[in-house]
Amino acid sequence: MDEMKQDEARVADAPPENWVDRYAPAWTRPYARLARLDRPIGWWLLLLPCWWSVALASEGWPPLALLVLFFIGAVAMRGAGCTWNDIVDRDIDAAVARTRSRPLPSGAVTLTGALAFLALQCLIGLAVLLSFNSFAILLGFSSLLLVAIYPFMKRITYWPQFVLGLAFNWGALMGWAAVHGSLSTAPLLLYLGAVSWTIGYDTIYAHQDKEDDALIGVKSTALKFGEATQKWLWLFYGIAVIAFAGAGAAAGLGPFFYPVLAAGAALLVWQIVTLDINDPARCLRLFRLNRDFGLILFAAAVAGQVA
Repeated sequence: MDEMKQDEARVADAPPENWVDRYAPAWTRPYARLARLDRPIGWWLLLLPCWWSVALASEGWPPLALLVLFFIGAVAMRGAGCTWNDIVDRDIDAAVARTRSRPLPSGAVTLTGALAFLALQCLIGLAVLLSFNSFAILLGFSSLLLVAIYPFMKRITYWPQFVLGLAFNWGALMGWAAVHGSLSTAPLLLYLGAVSWTIGYDTIYAHQDKEDDALIGVKSTALKFGEATQKWLWLFYGIAVIAFAGAGAAAGLGPFFYPVLAAGAALLVWQIVTLDINDPARCLRLFRLNRDFGLILFAAAVAGQVA
């Protein structure tokens, strides 16, 4: 009976046999699921632009302390963002097959509990932010408006992925700011590339929900692009790769940056040519490949600094 209750509590779109379901104490599982700790792909996608930016800004190896701080901050703030998103979207999530098993619409976590958990995660993120220089602190606070408005965008525009890209990739600016206490052309190009990259991968992700979204009136680039999605992906992934190459050049990275970046670009091409927008399982697998792309780009930036 206990195993049956645990199965019922699992979130439908979480990876099978994830560590939360297997190892987390029972009382923590609803909150771990609310923070998406059972789906680490999200904090990877938030973290990696921070790491790219640190690597781009560093001479030689990126400072380990900064990488660790951004890791802690990314996990905390990704969890906070997901908690806020689920608070705002709890009625919509209850109407969508893939999301109705999430902790708030399923009743596993109360609204009061979710708000308290949101505050705790924000405090952890604040502690990380306050360890940076004053310019980086101000820059970090300036992202809060984007984070706050993102959940509402799907109600008013077919481009919520653009707003997600603006919010989710703020770390592409933060890493450079944490190292230099300023911004320059390189992190701005990195940010442009990261925003375009996010529009691409989150469009793939959104194709999982397009039928439910259309029924309940929720908008997305998946619905906007429809059968032309692959053409749009060529555009946005192309902009991303060009901008990333420009960021490397502006930062003065060495020649080893470019062949490693090309390997990452090949992975983006693979996503486009193998995409089937009517196969939700394939969309999810291709979306998750973007963690690997992000790691390749991080390796490219490091190679460009040390090789």
